[in-house]
Amino acid sequence: MSNPNTQALSDAGVSIWLDDLSRELIETGEIAQLVEERNVVGLTSNPSIFQAALSKGDRYNKDLAALTAAGKDVEEVVFELTTSDVREACDIFLPIYESTKGVDGRVSIEVDPRLAHDTDETIAQAKQLHDAVGRENVLIKIPATRAGLPAITATIAEGISVNVTLIFSLERYRAVMNAYLEGLEKAHAAGKDLSTIHSVASFFVSRVDTEIDKRLDAIGTSEARGLKGKAGLANARLAYQAFEEVFSTPRWGSLADEGANPQRPLWASTGVKDPAYPDTLYVTELVAADVVNTMPGKTLEATADHGDIHGDTVTGGYELASNLLDDLERIGVSYTEVVELLEEEGVDKFEKAWGELLDGVKAEMAKVSA
Repeated sequence: MSNPNTQALSDAGVSIWLDDLSRELIETGEIAQLVEERNVVGLTSNPSIFQAALSKGDRYNKDLAALTAAGKDVEEVVFELTTSDVREACDIFLPIYESTKGVDGRVSIEVDPRLAHDTDETIAQAKQLHDAVGRENVLIKIPATRAGLPAITATIAEGISVNVTLIFSLERYRAVMNAYLEGLEKAHAAGKDLSTIHSVASFFVSRVDTEIDKRLDAIGTSEARGLKGKAGLANARLAYQAFEEVFSTPRWGSLADEGANPQRPLWASTGVKDPAYPDTLYVTELVAADVVNTMPGKTLEATADHGDIHGDTVTGGYELASNLLDDLERIGVSYTEVVELLEEEGVDKFEKAWGELLDGVKAEMAKVSA
C-alpha cells in the first residue's frame, strides 16, 4: 500500500526515483518494496553510490572471485559488476517502463567520470554501456560539461536514452536542452523512431545552497544571512521556467509531431546538507508536473514520514526567484563563479569516487585470489 505523502507527490506529477543502488537493495527485495510502498518508479546511480555498495558486505565476493580467476583487470571487473547491478535493477523496473511507455521505470548508469572532458570517448562508452546492460530502460548518464554537450547530441542521435547529469547553471541547462533537440533532429533524419528515445536533465539543487550560503556567511550582513537557503530553489524554479519555454517552441512542436518525448527536468542532490533546513526542503518546494525527483533513501523516508505536499510550488515563483538571484549579485555573490566552481567540483568528486571504487575493488580482488 502506498504512502499518502509519496502518493500525493506522484499525483502532483512528480516521478519519484531512488538515488541509490546496491546488490543488497536488489536481492533483499527492498527496491520492489519501495515501488510498492513509496511510489518509487525509477533509480539513479553514480560512482559514489557504487563505491559505497561494493565496499560493504560480501554479496559481490563470488563474482569478484570468478572475474579475477578469469584474468579480468580492475577496470573490467568494475564494468562487469556495475552493469550487472543496473541490468538487474532494470528488470525490476520493467513493468513500470512498459506501463508508462518508457517515461519511468528507468535505471541510470554513468560513463566513467574521467571522460568528462573527452567527447569521443564519452560517446564510445555510452554505446558500450548501453550494449552491455542490454535493457531498453537503461539511461546513460553523461555530464553536462562543454565536451559532454556534443556527446549528448551524438548519443541521442543513435537512439540511446540519456540522463544528462551535473547541471548547475541556467545557461548550461539551455545548452543541454538544445543538445537534446539536435540529437532528436539527427535521429529523425536517420529514420529512427523518436517515440523510443527519452531523456532527463539532472539539475543539482542542494550543492548550490551549500556554496552560496558559505559566501553569504562570509559577507556576514543581516541582508546576506536573510538570503541563505533560497538560491537552490530559485535556481531550480528558473530551470523549470526554461523547460516550459523550450518545450513550447515551434522547433519542439515539429519533433513532438513526430512522436518525440520532452526531456524532463530531474531534481538531483536533493538531500539537505544544512540541518537548519527542513529535511524535505528540496522535495516539497519543488513540486511541478513532469519532473523527476531522485532522492537518497533518507530523504525519501523523511518525505514519507512528514513531507507536506501542497500542490505546485514552482510555477508561481519565477519572479521571486529571478529577484533572488539579482539580490545575490548585488551584494557580491557571483552566480557565474559559483556554478562554474560547482561543475568543476562535481566532476572532481565523481573522479575521486571512481578512483576509490577502483582501489576498493583492487583490494577485494587481491583478497579473493590470495
